[in-house]
Order: sequence, then structure tokens, then C-alpha cells
Amino acid sequence: MPETAVAGTVARGELVAYLDALLEAAKGEDYCPNGLQVEGRARIRRLVTGVSACRELFAAARERAADAVLVHHGIFWKGSSPVLTGIHYARVRELVLGEINLLAYHLPLDRHPELGNNALAARAFGLVDLEPCAYHGGEPTGFSGRFAAPIPAAELLRRTREVYGREPLAFPCGPDPVRTLAVVSGAAQRELHGAIAAGLDAFLTGEVSEWVMNVAREAGIHYLAAGHYATERLGVRALGEHLAGRFGIEVEFIDVENPV
Repeated sequence: MPETAVAGTVARGELVAYLDALLEAAKGEDYCPNGLQVEGRARIRRLVTGVSACRELFAAARERAADAVLVHHGIFWKGSSPVLTGIHYARVRELVLGEINLLAYHLPLDRHPELGNNALAARAFGLVDLEPCAYHGGEPTGFSGRFAAPIPAAELLRRTREVYGREPLAFPCGPDPVRTLAVVSGAAQRELHGAIAAGLDAFLTGEVSEWVMNVAREAGIHYLAAGHYATERLGVRALGEHLAGRFGIEVEFIDVENPV
């Protein structure tokens, strides 16, 4: 059987090309390179997915004899040192010793309309009439929408706990019931201003800054911070499941829990 037809595997180049096209990785601007960050084995049978590149995740992937790791947060970022020393070296060493490919997709995985962090969350919240929002480099990163019927503010909190499995830090300063919500995963607290300008009732992201509480109070909008890690767990997990179905490879999500 030729190499390109080995059952239950996919060639590295084919997988990267598929992901680049599916996620439109070349569109817009980002804070990091998207796609293949570290080269490993030429064929992939076992894939590990996770939110953030770290030594614990890579060591777990190596223990499982994974051929590739797919993450939302990779190891190379604009402005960071390119020198492979210390912590950075230890991470890459795990990959190299295990001959493991590292693939990372950041904003493309936030904005994807089907498998992205924010589209998945918005639908889980029960939003309809979704619209892209929170633009960066000409491309959206989040989604806003309306509830088919307005919901009590307490129900919005309950759904947040259900979707992300975490108690959010909430400033319940908006109207009750709640008609509209924007979801922008990660550290998108500055996008609160856009939600206010759009006249939305509620805004949800991962993190919060000191100034947010007073702005939310004065603008009369609900603000929920459900955790950077928690709000970006949905997309990479769904993407891994999609790849398992598409290519017939083994996929395992490893949850390196982070309270931030």
C-alpha cells in the first residue's frame, strides 16, 4: 500500500493544507504564525489536541506516542525571543524527542463560523441571527446575536456556567431580561466598548481588567469573564473531533486545566 494511502493516517502536508484552507489561516493579522510550527513525523496516526502549548501537554503527547499536537496557543509569538533556551528549549525538546508535529491556529480558530470558539459558544447559549464582531486586522474574532426570547439575567449566568464549566466573574449591570449578547473568547476586554456602541445587553469574554467594572456599570451592560482558557477550549476540541471523522485518525483532547 503506498504511503499516501495508509489507513488511519494522514500525511503531514495534507493535514496542514486542509487546516490552512478550512480555517482560512492566511486571512487577516495575528499575533503569531498559524499552521505548522514544529515539524515531526511525515505521517500522522495519533493526534493530541489542547488549548495552550506547554511542557506538560507535550510530555503527555509523547507518552501517548502522538504524531502531532494541535493547539490554539502555540509557542512562537510576535515580540518574543526566538532563542531556544530555558523553558522554551524544554518545550521544543519534548516535541523533537518524540518526533511530534506542532500545529497552532489562533485567531482563525476564534472566528471560524462552525468550529470556532465563539460560534460554538454563541449557539450553545441559544443565540440566533449571529453576526461577526470584534474585528482585528480586518477580520472578525467574535459573534453577537439575540436570544429567540429574552432570558433572565440569572439564566445568562447559569448558561455561562453550563457552556464553560466554570463560575464567571460577572458584573450584572445590564437590563433584565437580556435580549442580546456578544461572545469574544480570550482577552478581549477592550471589545466591551464595541458591544456598548452596538447597544448590546451583555458582553462575554475570558478576562477582565480593573477598569471594566466601572465602564459596565456606567454603560448599563452585563459583563462576564469566564476565563481565557475556558472560553478557548471549545474550538480546538471540536476541530480535533472533526479531523478524526475526516481522516480516520485517533484524536484525544488533553485538558491541562488553567484557572485564568
